Amino acid sequence: MVLVNPQIPPNTGNIARTCAATRTPLHLVAPLGFEMSDRYLKRAGLDYWQYVNWTIHDSLAEFRTQSRRQSGRWIGFSTRGRCSYTEFAFRDDDWLLFGSETEGLSDDTLAECEETVHIPMFEPRVRSLNLSVSAALGLFECLRQLGTLRAPRGETP
Repeated sequence: MVLVNPQIPPNTGNIARTCAATRTPLHLVAPLGFEMSDRYLKRAGLDYWQYVNWTIHDSLAEFRTQSRRQSGRWIGFSTRGRCSYTEFAFRDDDWLLFGSETEGLSDDTLAECEETVHIPMFEPRVRSLNLSVSAALGLFECLRQLGTLRAPRGETP
């Protein structure tokens, strides 16, 4: 899970909690719209921060260097994505990229993605879903496709 320039602390805290629950690494790409000590960030993440495997990257260039060393495709989530996230075939080494709440992923970042996907919405006057909702939908669809949601509660998938 990769958040590029997140702006709203509670969204990032909620996503961190989702990452903790699913044992999914969280990558935050600066600039961030908040300090990591923000009380709203901590409140949304509750006491689960200790279970989050998270990394802060100073820039997209720094994240690019690290992610390319580890391999895997960049999958950009955007309202302008090429196909629905439910129709896309995820792999276990994919990087799920989400942009800021106000701007999404930049055109330059989307151009670097191997694929772009969108979350279908039926009301045309709704621009987008909340970042934490979108991230959870994308992550759980990826995990569902990979078969990692089948483990009983408390067991390692």
